[in-house]
Amino acid sequence: MRADELFDLRRRVLRADHPERSVQDPRDDEATSLHFAGLLDGRVVASASWFPSGAPINPDFVSFQLRYMAIDYDVQGRGYGTVVVETALDQLRNLGAEQVWANARDTALGFYLATGWLAIAGSEHLSPETQLPHTVIYRELMGGAPSNERSA
Repeated sequence: MRADELFDLRRRVLRADHPERSVQDPRDDEATSLHFAGLLDGRVVASASWFPSGAPINPDFVSFQLRYMAIDYDVQGRGYGTVVVETALDQLRNLGAEQVWANARDTALGFYLATGWLAIAGSEHLSPETQLPHTVIYRELMGGAPSNERSA
C-alpha cells in the first residue's frame, strides 16, 4: 500500500481532522518503508507505517519504528489493529527485523501492552507534533528476555 492512501485516515484519527496538520513522514516514499492497511468494504479502516530506525533500547538490534497507527472510530476494538500489526510483524521478521518500537499515545497503551509490547520506564513525554502524552514502547521479534520494561 502507498503512504498517500493512508493520509485520510491518519488525518481524521491522529490529527483531529485538521487539514493543516501534517500526516506525512519524510520517509514515507522510501523503498525500505512499509505501509499496511486494514480494509472494510474497500475502505481503509486501519493503518500502520514502519520505518527502519535505530531504537532507544537494544540499539544493536535491527529495528523498525511504527508510526501513524490509526484505527477508524467506527471499528475500534474489533481486531483490525491487531491483525494489521501482526501481519506487519510477520513480514518484518522475514526481512530480518529483530525489534520494533514506537512512541505510543498513552490513550492506546492498553492495546499495545495487551498485544505483547513493553513500555520503557521513564520514557513518558509529550509529542512535539500533537502535544499529547506518549510513552516509548518496543517489542522484540526474536525471543529472549526483554529489558527495561514496566507494566502499566
